[in-house]
Amino acid sequence: MAPKSSLKLPLSRRGFIALTAASATGLAAPALAAPNVARHNLSSFRMVDWRDHFPNLKNGVILADTQSRTAHFWSEDESIYKLYPTSVPISEELTRLGMTRVIRKVEGPTWTPTPSMRERDPSLPKMIPAGPDNPLGTHALYLSWQYYRVHGTQDTRKIGRRSSDGCIGLYNEQIKELFGLAKVGTQVKLI
Repeated sequence: MAPKSSLKLPLSRRGFIALTAASATGLAAPALAAPNVARHNLSSFRMVDWRDHFPNLKNGVILADTQSRTAHFWSEDESIYKLYPTSVPISEELTRLGMTRVIRKVEGPTWTPTPSMRERDPSLPKMIPAGPDNPLGTHALYLSWQYYRVHGTQDTRKIGRRSSDGCIGLYNEQIKELFGLAKVGTQVKLI
């Protein structure tokens, strides 16, 4: 079990993302340049304990940390713990924090812009079907909050950044894994 204290890793955000992406795709992890490792000591990568955020692990839990841009998953029996780099909402205005839950799981989701997205950009299509151009990637966990999802992304440049309109995005390989672990009823908290 992870300790409750913060853990400072001698690894840059890019290094963390590269290692996680390599792990997800089965590729060898890239070598990290020693000067880069020595120069960065990011306290935003912190160990967290599920007990600080959830009353129990019923149906498993997902903790999305918008500051460190990570998602943590714990299985109901605590036998599985996963950590994923994520994209997070682009602004505080689009960020919703608090407790929600997975209400639906969709493989090959379609994407429909929200009314506010279409208001900001009327040129957006009314809908994008499943496929390589879909902003939701290959899998989506629909939350009890309207328009909010934990989903994949075709644009891997977004991971590790503030780049979404309210959702939490993961690499497609990692959302596929999380999709298999999560179930309808999985508790979700955004902090």
